[in-house]
Amino acid sequence: MAFASNKRAYGICDITGFRYRLKDMKKTWNGLLVGPDQWSPKHPQLMKKPTPIDPQALKEARPDPSSDGEDGTVFAVYTNVGDGKLGTTLQTFAITASVGTVEVTTS
Repeated sequence: MAFASNKRAYGICDITGFRYRLKDMKKTWNGLLVGPDQWSPKHPQLMKKPTPIDPQALKEARPDPSSDGEDGTVFAVYTNVGDGKLGTTLQTFAITASVGTVEVTTS
């Protein structure tokens, strides 16, 4: 198929409707055929940024044995898998709480 390409070939701008020489017209990033005064490049915010790749987990990771239990931070994790208990229980653990005094009077 042959297309017109000489100096008398004209096209109509998809934005303004004005007539331009076909050789001067440009196609925008979204497919519109526009005159040179209406053309603008694609804005950088419209370009897709590459998604960062999450770091991979370590295969068969183990805790550092040199820091295990130095300050009594060994703790137990309870789950619904197997016996329901992972790790070891706390060796040193104490909780203290106080709320003060409460006075109630009735009339």
